[in-house]
Amino acid sequence: STSLYCILPHQLTEIKQRTLCRTKPTDLVFVIDSSRSVRPHEFEKVKVFMSRVIEGLDVGPNSTRVGVINYASAVKNEFSLKTYQTKAGLLQAVRRIEPLSTGTMTGLAIQFAISRAFSDSEGARVRSPNFNKVAIVVTDGRPQDGVQDVSARARAAGIEIFAIGVGRVDMHTLRQIASEPLDDHVDYVESYSVIEKLTHKFQEAFCVVSDLCATGDHDCEQICISTPGTYKCACKEGFTLNSDGKTCSACSGGSGSALDLVFLIDGSKSVRPENFELVKKFINQIVDSLEVSDKQAQVGLVQYSSSVRQEFPLGQFKNKKDIKAAVKKMAYMEKGTMTGQALKYLIDSSFSIINGARPGVPKVGIVFTDGRSQDYITDAAKKAKDLGFRMFAVGVGNAVEDELREIASEPVAEHYFYTADFRTISKIGKKLQMKICIEEDPCECKSIVKFQTKVEDLINSLQRKYILRKLSLFRTQWVGLCFLEGPVGKVYLWVKKVG
Repeated sequence: STSLYCILPHQLTEIKQRTLCRTKPTDLVFVIDSSRSVRPHEFEKVKVFMSRVIEGLDVGPNSTRVGVINYASAVKNEFSLKTYQTKAGLLQAVRRIEPLSTGTMTGLAIQFAISRAFSDSEGARVRSPNFNKVAIVVTDGRPQDGVQDVSARARAAGIEIFAIGVGRVDMHTLRQIASEPLDDHVDYVESYSVIEKLTHKFQEAFCVVSDLCATGDHDCEQICISTPGTYKCACKEGFTLNSDGKTCSACSGGSGSALDLVFLIDGSKSVRPENFELVKKFINQIVDSLEVSDKQAQVGLVQYSSSVRQEFPLGQFKNKKDIKAAVKKMAYMEKGTMTGQALKYLIDSSFSIINGARPGVPKVGIVFTDGRSQDYITDAAKKAKDLGFRMFAVGVGNAVEDELREIASEPVAEHYFYTADFRTISKIGKKLQMKICIEEDPCECKSIVKFQTKVEDLINSLQRKYILRKLSLFRTQWVGLCFLEGPVGKVYLWVKKVG
């Protein structure tokens, strides 16, 4: 008989965690706010977040131990570090936790963590370089007691504290709680509905990997050379390493080819002024990767909220310096989120000859948004792709991933990006620098080929230890790498929905 086995692009992270990542032995305590401002369905989202983090850990008496503190006006020790020694036991215990629904005594909860949760009697291990002591504090409001002094005592006791704020949380409080550097230890999400997006960050934070090349956690375009705890990049024969130390050049194509690129930027009030400045840095990060001139790349910029405003059309600025200066001067609109109207403007105006677009030159649109569109996007998104525009969709925070996929060109996995935190959009910028290339050019980006190679390598590394999902070929509704296994061996193929 012949069977079809498939693996989806989004499953790569999970497989990488299981096959190439081990977690350093850690005493981990979740400190979870269940005050009355946290609604029951929102508290369920926190439990899902905790479960996803636990699933990525090596759990056991000699590896990672997990405890949970639940707090409101009082503190409840749901279970201690010594209570459960298996992942299954921890996950069942998390599912049973109920919210307390009273006040918000965050300082009291942190004090409880110091004096009780991280004590020898509750299963904490003696402080040692071989073990981490970590507390993850999740809260959505302003505490009714002090947190600064007690958090300082916790950090002095060797406890590394991550602070996650939700909704109308007091950001100053989070910074008082968290360990340094604050950029790595303070996280904010707009609502509990997206807190699960932080799971990957914590899975990576607990992951100890000596071979970053093997896991794909590098930015090398062609060749990655591992060294203990880090890596360096190299290029294939006939290519040279660029000044960024990561990308390679071989011919005059690639980023030097003719290209009309328009940014479509969400300037709605939910973005917030400080994050809008990060968006402008993101735009200029992409501009830095282009060769700007009349014969090479042209850049246009459109901002939208409740209405659409062209900041500057294609070709108005002839060099990177002028483009970046204009981006920095862009004023924040701060209203609604009419993404559909903005896409229609891109089609009708931005890529028109009267606004600087060049006939026969590839058109690329980068749509950046942080929330659900307040109008209909389907028709405009489809028309943009039908006209041959290559569309990238970048979402942050409360962006709706179904909408991002609808905007993105095929293959969708190569054209849409999401992050829960504005501070990490520079990482998306690096990926986009590699992907904005001309498919007909002999120096086109290698992203799809690199993805195929990575999947094959990971499948080989499984060595039949894990069972891949078996699917019916005729019910397939996604894009992924599959292989047919039969008497003659394996045949690899890409599966894609048609029609």
